[in-house]
Amino acid sequence: MRLSIVGFWCCWVVLLAGGMSYADEPLTLVPGEVSFVNDVIPLLTKHQCNAGGCHGKLAGQNGFRLSLRGYAPELDFETIAREARGRRLHLAAPEQSLLLRKALGQTPHGGGERIPANSPAERLLLDWIRQGTPGPRDEEPRLVRLEITPDQATLPPGESLSLKVTAEYDNGQRRNATWLTQFHSNDSGALEVDVDGKVTALRRGQTVVSAAFGGQVAVAVFTTPLDEPVDPSLFLPRHNLVDEHVFARLAELRIPPSPTCDEATFVRRAYLDAIGLPPTPEEVQAFLADDDPNKRALLVDQLLRRPEFVDYWAHWLGDLFQNRTERDHDVRGVKGVRAMHQWLREQVASGRNWRDLSIDLLTASGSCVEQPQVGYYIVTVGEKSIEDSDVADSVAQAFLGTRIGCARCHNHPLEKYTQDDYYHFVGFFSRIALDRHKPEEGATVLGYGTKQTVNWRKQLASQQEKLATLQAENGDAAAIEQAENAIARVEKQLADQLTAELKIRQPRTGEQLSPQPLDRSQLEIAPGDDPREALAAWITSPDNEQFRGAIVNRLWKHFLGVGLVEPVDDLRATNPPSNVPLWNALNQELAAADFDLRRIMRLIMNSRTYQLSSQTNALNVRDAKFYSHFYPRRLPAEVLLDALSQATGTPEKFEGYPLGVRAVQIPDPGAESYFLSLFGRSERTTACACERENAVTLPQLLHLQNSDNLLQKMRSPGGRFPQLLQDQPSDAAVIQQLFLATVARPPTPAEQAEIERLLASGERSEALLDLFWALLNSKEFAFNH
Repeated sequence: MRLSIVGFWCCWVVLLAGGMSYADEPLTLVPGEVSFVNDVIPLLTKHQCNAGGCHGKLAGQNGFRLSLRGYAPELDFETIAREARGRRLHLAAPEQSLLLRKALGQTPHGGGERIPANSPAERLLLDWIRQGTPGPRDEEPRLVRLEITPDQATLPPGESLSLKVTAEYDNGQRRNATWLTQFHSNDSGALEVDVDGKVTALRRGQTVVSAAFGGQVAVAVFTTPLDEPVDPSLFLPRHNLVDEHVFARLAELRIPPSPTCDEATFVRRAYLDAIGLPPTPEEVQAFLADDDPNKRALLVDQLLRRPEFVDYWAHWLGDLFQNRTERDHDVRGVKGVRAMHQWLREQVASGRNWRDLSIDLLTASGSCVEQPQVGYYIVTVGEKSIEDSDVADSVAQAFLGTRIGCARCHNHPLEKYTQDDYYHFVGFFSRIALDRHKPEEGATVLGYGTKQTVNWRKQLASQQEKLATLQAENGDAAAIEQAENAIARVEKQLADQLTAELKIRQPRTGEQLSPQPLDRSQLEIAPGDDPREALAAWITSPDNEQFRGAIVNRLWKHFLGVGLVEPVDDLRATNPPSNVPLWNALNQELAAADFDLRRIMRLIMNSRTYQLSSQTNALNVRDAKFYSHFYPRRLPAEVLLDALSQATGTPEKFEGYPLGVRAVQIPDPGAESYFLSLFGRSERTTACACERENAVTLPQLLHLQNSDNLLQKMRSPGGRFPQLLQDQPSDAAVIQQLFLATVARPPTPAEQAEIERLLASGERSEALLDLFWALLNSKEFAFNH
């Protein structure tokens, strides 16, 4: 068996430290004493008794319900030991306990046999029942960390090794938890792992094996390279740090990269990715004619300064920050959406760094007219209570790239986040007080407080107005005194509420929880301070890798087609980056650049990695995550529509907008457009990147091939095609211009000759129109490649 040096020594660690059988080790954390929380719950989880497809689903199974993966052990204990008069346990004859007999398959059970007879699992359950079924105890050791060895190794196809999982508790205890751990491979076609933690490499790639135990997770990364040697010169030259790390990984895997793309491919790719528009024929010709060896880098700099760059990236941020009208009882209207869109444009145009922009948005307050960024909270909070709203989920996903929504109802199945963690995080938004008004009645205002304080402020304003009227009219002294007393009472209520300790109720336990970040660190929040300010400081700290990684990963996916972490907004320990050194380098680069996103864009676009051809070779054709070639992808809905409009020279008409406004300039995703809806624009209802759908579907293909709108654009009297026929008497010139306007390259000599041959046998205008239609319906036009 061949292993890397790291893998070699790690395997010896496994053999030396974990060579004894489970029978030789204590089955429980405390020898001879079974803990319901630390032993029984992990056992039930390991054998999937409390999984979502069994007793862990919301309705339970056949009258027996457990909390999903054991997130509520106190409830599980009541169900197992107390429910139905304790019928599931037989303390006098533990072997006859229904819980045990069903698990062993000795009594009819819908789930069949879950635990083998005479196994460590059977012995542990029997010991627990024999000890009187002790329940959860407050003083029990708490699991704080999980360790997996080896945590990385190079493993040739066909070779195997065994993993060992060690659990560490807050009292310093450590135990071998391998037999109670659940294992999962993120690519079972490349590397499989069995229930005991034995991994076997099947084919080339990089595979992550996750180990889950007691609500904690740990991961091990395995690399399986090709057997064939690769010419080292193929991994040169390297333009910058991106290439250093990408080509180092490709060399390790022995995956040869594709060659660098040609100039025409690069200019189109760069335009589409940077400004959301293809280059014009004139721009393509100028770039191809330029003999400056540094012209690609110069083009990147030019594109990052273009006004279209501002349009495109303001639209991109609008997706991320869910800038839309509300579906019911909207209080901003399209005017408010446009105002926030303009605010985003100003941030992009001024080069506002990502950290400062994020702080402004996270701490937004005041009138949504004067402070348009307040719209973010109007959409994510809406009319719901803070506990029921989507604001915590949206903030975590947009700014930290993590999905915490599962923990609203139960502990996260793939992360360390518990239900308590979720509501601790929600606590940061517990002082958001939205005073909502219909647009025609005034601006909605976000203030500090709660819904109750909004009502008290209204009462206070009413009482103050009443007092002013009484005083102006020299009213009755008793009435004035009564009004002053009423004002004093409301002011006291307000003061008490605003300086009260910040707490939010955990719905399952009823416990009142204080605001706490997802890393469980403690933040100082003075009475009366807006907790969002402390949250914003924690999120945007230069030391917060998730904040940096979330935006870096989104940018990387935008330019390279596949995120270093996929899904792009699902950062977690069990979903590590495909290239950790590159991930770390880009994170450090962002911090060093003072969170200037253009710096990262420039770095990526100038890399050889970004400039590789999308044409594959025999050895990299299956690569989908190591960037050995450029990954083609369909143009986003708005970009595709704008490209069609530019290619035909006929702008799209949007209701309520002047002719000539491009799709990426439309602030509101609710603007009517069958094309944009069909091609998957984001509705911005959540922060999830999955809202934008870039898959190719049959209805899309049929629409392009049969669309009257497209034919009208092609034939429009003021459009490109009629103008070309009028200005260019030469068929060759028309053909070249049509190619440049659609696929941003001249036709090849073979294409030119074949097209001219076909033209000779048909009517010129219709034959050229057919060519134009074919180009607009080509994959080369619809994809960035």
